[in-house]
Amino acid sequence: MKTVLLLFAYLVIAPLLGGLLSGLDRKITARMQGRIGPPLCQPFFDFLKLFEKENLVVRRSQNFYIVFFLLFIIFTGGLFFTGGDLLLVIFAFTLAGIFFVLAGYKASSPYSFIGAQRELIQMVAYEPAVILSAVGMYMVTRSFAVADILRFNKPLVMYLPGLLFGFVYIMVIKFRKSPFDLSTSHHAHQELVKGITTEFSGRALALIELAHWYENILVLGFVYLFFADNIVRGIAASLTAYFLIILIDNTFARVKWQAALASAWLVALVLGLGNIMVLFFMPR
Repeated sequence: MKTVLLLFAYLVIAPLLGGLLSGLDRKITARMQGRIGPPLCQPFFDFLKLFEKENLVVRRSQNFYIVFFLLFIIFTGGLFFTGGDLLLVIFAFTLAGIFFVLAGYKASSPYSFIGAQRELIQMVAYEPAVILSAVGMYMVTRSFAVADILRFNKPLVMYLPGLLFGFVYIMVIKFRKSPFDLSTSHHAHQELVKGITTEFSGRALALIELAHWYENILVLGFVYLFFADNIVRGIAASLTAYFLIILIDNTFARVKWQAALASAWLVALVLGLGNIMVLFFMPR
């Protein structure tokens, strides 16, 4: 019964929080740029407006992949927030990303095609850091189950500071923010128009936005795990990481995909593997 309630809460609350965070992102970004910015609830207005627009497609099958992208993101979040296996969560998360890439390829547009290629590169860039984070959590808690990690009586950041910093680094890639907004961007400064989402409109684009809201909450949930011994500290850490990403987005210019890939792997190697090696000599 508890699992059902947690799943229902995730299905309802996650998109609401994701939409509010998106609105907060716009508001903070506007303030950093000397503007007032849109209302906090503007993402919800835009989402509803998309359902009223005509659904234009290059190929009908492209929206098929978007539906499965959303479903797998929801499935992944459901596994995570009901205390499931962390490795299965990462596998399902990757599979959801693959469906998103396939949708971009299926659109048969040069913009979406290049955007899909870049999305694949970004997946290759951030996956090592995500997997190493799961391995580090297992080494400390002796379990891959999210429920067991949440019950650990000490903050994991005490043992995994390098992995935390590495994960926050790749969060910029996962949130598609500058300097790593290579495949698509939530702002109007992307040189590929809208990259992988160029050929999507109407309800399909609304579903993509909804999937990103679920996705963002899931990623912030990973940050929470590093501070899971204290709810207030965990939420504060997740929000701090989100604000830091917004600050980076408004401070740095976009880099080339080669720099994104190399830097993400370097961070995973130095901070991730380095932290794991240190764990062998730490008393627990």
